[in-house]
Amino acid sequence: MNNQSLQPLLTQINQVVVGKSQIIKLTVTALLAGGHVLFEDVPGVGKTTLARALARSVAGDFNRVQFTPDLLPNDILGVSILNQQQNQFEFHAGPIFTTMLLADEINRATPRTQSALLQAMAERQVTLDGQTYDLPANFFVLATENPSEYAGTYPLPEAQLDRFLFSLQVGYPATTDELALYNGDDRQAALNTLQAVLSEADLSQLKTAVNAVTVDAAVSQYALALVQATRDDAGVRLGISPRGGLALLQASRAYALLNDRNYVLPEDIQAVLIPTFSHRLVLANGAQSLTAKQQVVQRLQASIPVPTKGTSA
Repeated sequence: MNNQSLQPLLTQINQVVVGKSQIIKLTVTALLAGGHVLFEDVPGVGKTTLARALARSVAGDFNRVQFTPDLLPNDILGVSILNQQQNQFEFHAGPIFTTMLLADEINRATPRTQSALLQAMAERQVTLDGQTYDLPANFFVLATENPSEYAGTYPLPEAQLDRFLFSLQVGYPATTDELALYNGDDRQAALNTLQAVLSEADLSQLKTAVNAVTVDAAVSQYALALVQATRDDAGVRLGISPRGGLALLQASRAYALLNDRNYVLPEDIQAVLIPTFSHRLVLANGAQSLTAKQQVVQRLQASIPVPTKGTSA
């Protein structure tokens, strides 16, 4: 498997979500890396459309859950119901038992309901009533959230945020793309015509290939320097953990594979740095906006020398 097998996937999604090729590329990177994606943005910019386009383009089951304040953990995970004829409880799986889960407006649900995803996202398992149930091997969460200052939202706790490999912002469309929407460019019709171009077997092979991508010692040291910079900066109260550093390297491997390479370059680290780090930081001034955290990561990145040699294929 190589980048050629991924090009039809990227091309197809780009036909529906126009003008957002880098966001699409990063979303596919997270899928290959075995991570999950959190989209934080204002309503109506295409977050859900992107998630649906990816789900339709990759074989496997897809479920969508609209998170609301009255949503309960069992509404996501499932429930055990007594079978009176057999006098025993039977487990009825919830919508989380799927290949791709769209958790729409995740921060409109209470923290208790949000926490229902913790084990599933970290271990791809669900434990209920003392029984543990496995989720599909390619289980992948695409969550959307509204900015925290919007009414009716609950902030995601740090442990929940850390379960996401990337935090991305779709952003407003370019003028020409938005004008096409106003002139009758029916993206929903285009979405409905999408067919799976990547099988689950293909996806599993690609994930295996990601793990085989090599990282030179100089590039690993560069990644570590970026991690340590977040811990030493006076403007950061909680820096990147070792798990966050490992997430950076795994995402870099997937991004390298997406660029048809079996080795990581410093520019791969740079491409995934802000999506990997920004949502994991806790700033000393109490600022919670993703934009403020992205600016801190950009400043720290500019302060770390980029290795110019020692990278090997």
